[in-house]
Amino acid sequence: MCGVTGWLDWETDLRTRGPVVEAMAETLACRGPDAAGTWLSRHAAFGHRRLSVIDLEGGAQPLQARETVLTYNGELYNHVDLRRELTGLGHTFRTRSDTEVVLRAHLEWGADAPRRFNGIFAYALWDGTAQELLLVRDHLGIKPLYWHAHATGVLFGSEPKAVLAHPAFRAELDAEGVAELFALPAAPTAGHGLFRGLREVRPGHLVRVRRSVTRESRYWELVSRPHTDDAETTRRTVRELLGDAVERQLMSDVPLCTLLSGGVDSSAITALAARARERAGQSKVSSFSVDFPGSADRAPDAWRTGADAPFVQAAAEHIGTLHTSVVIPDDDLLQARQAVLRARDRPGWGEMDASLHLLFREVRRRSTVALSGEAADEVFGGYPYFHDPAARAADTFPWLHGRTTPAALLRPEVRAEVRPEEYTAEQYRASLAGTPALPGESGADRRVRELFHLALTRWLPPLLERVDRVSMSVGLEVRVPFCDHRLVEYVWNVPWALKAPDGRPKGLLRDAVRDLLPAEVADRPKSGYPSTPAVRYTQVLTDRAHDLLADPAAPVFDLVDRDLVRRALAEGRTLPSPRTAPNPVGGLDHLVQVDEWLRAYRVGLR
Repeated sequence: MCGVTGWLDWETDLRTRGPVVEAMAETLACRGPDAAGTWLSRHAAFGHRRLSVIDLEGGAQPLQARETVLTYNGELYNHVDLRRELTGLGHTFRTRSDTEVVLRAHLEWGADAPRRFNGIFAYALWDGTAQELLLVRDHLGIKPLYWHAHATGVLFGSEPKAVLAHPAFRAELDAEGVAELFALPAAPTAGHGLFRGLREVRPGHLVRVRRSVTRESRYWELVSRPHTDDAETTRRTVRELLGDAVERQLMSDVPLCTLLSGGVDSSAITALAARARERAGQSKVSSFSVDFPGSADRAPDAWRTGADAPFVQAAAEHIGTLHTSVVIPDDDLLQARQAVLRARDRPGWGEMDASLHLLFREVRRRSTVALSGEAADEVFGGYPYFHDPAARAADTFPWLHGRTTPAALLRPEVRAEVRPEEYTAEQYRASLAGTPALPGESGADRRVRELFHLALTRWLPPLLERVDRVSMSVGLEVRVPFCDHRLVEYVWNVPWALKAPDGRPKGLLRDAVRDLLPAEVADRPKSGYPSTPAVRYTQVLTDRAHDLLADPAAPVFDLVDRDLVRRALAEGRTLPSPRTAPNPVGGLDHLVQVDEWLRAYRVGLR
């Protein structure tokens, strides 16, 4: 995978600004440790950092053909099919890379090219003849792409840090940014880049930039239509689509593995990958899991139904993988905090991000590509709120039902300007309005469809971005077969009664892959991503929070009410957490991270 960045300016000769573009690209070196490249013209300049996965020798970027130049981050899983089609249309290829397929697809089909792609991608394409820049992002938002429109052009990058490296962009937080950070931290608004003036290309969209106009348009969206397949045909189709997605995503010229948590999602991906490799006469699949000292002694709760280790072992033995369990000590989590903050460019999920970073770092020592079970809960309805009548009926985002967000800690004057409750309600109504309706659908079924749309368009993109940013911080490419848009399109229209037969969460998926897995894994209840059970992490964060209270210049208290935090700590109450999973340290993590972020990024408040 790679990092892309660039600068479009109608009034500056960018042929003289190479050092700026190189500095922007250098911030993305972790995404592309294998090679670097820049391309400069009068009005457009591109920077690229490459992680070599396909065609290690021939995939250098930026790539040019005629007057068209591409800087591309992604993998096209159907690039062989497209190459064959384009060759038949008269195109001649110089490399084996999927990058060249993307470039020539645009030469042939123009802005309609992304409609033909199956993969994960975020890229920029400059058409020198038309004097037009295209910014394009994949269907579900697996690969990130940020952009900023300035007075005379556009800046863009795979991560905010690339745009922040440009001297014309300032790190500032306005009222909307504060609302995103405190009222909607778990599922921020699609397209919002948190920093003032920074936007994300939304999933399934492209941004077209010309001298006189900048427009964002959608090239892919979910379409609601009646589902006519019976239960058996539906199960068989799901299995075929998922199996094909996994097989396509096994393509790689570098070592590949799977992430195995012992749940049905990751175990299904691992089992399908093992079968595909066996058919191809390849070696066994390597798999990895994460664990913490003492996790087996931790009591189950509503989020964590039990330790992963026994299920991981059962799945690995049944499938026949070469498995490694990565055990993460508490001190390592504390040491990884700053690395994760730099990786995400924003406050995130604290120790859950840190443990993911450390897991990916260990995986990267032996693999460059990993297949993950992410997105199955959004596609098949695995989260508790899909099955909780109160959450389903709530007039808000279902993951916020009955929860208090960190916005409760804002200072009174900040709350008055930010209006967190109103902002959340506005975003919720806008999200609901985007749900594609099915004429004649009952009220209950229509509501379930709305929940799926919220999960796929509000909850999933930031979850995918978290995985991308943390994995790419160590140069690891994570692929997500459950996000194959063909599978998502099909399951979108499957009625709830078939998705959850007999009320079983993800029953459709479980039945579609049951023959691949041991029974205890196929029927294992959902268990969330593990958090550390140790006490030391909480104590260190508590101490840091007390240090902040004693620091009259702590920037977090320009936003947060110092007295509210002081009273909560004195009374032993947990602070409101940005996470939906119950975690006593989540609120502390957020408070400390916001302060660290404001300092490290020198964020101004508007």
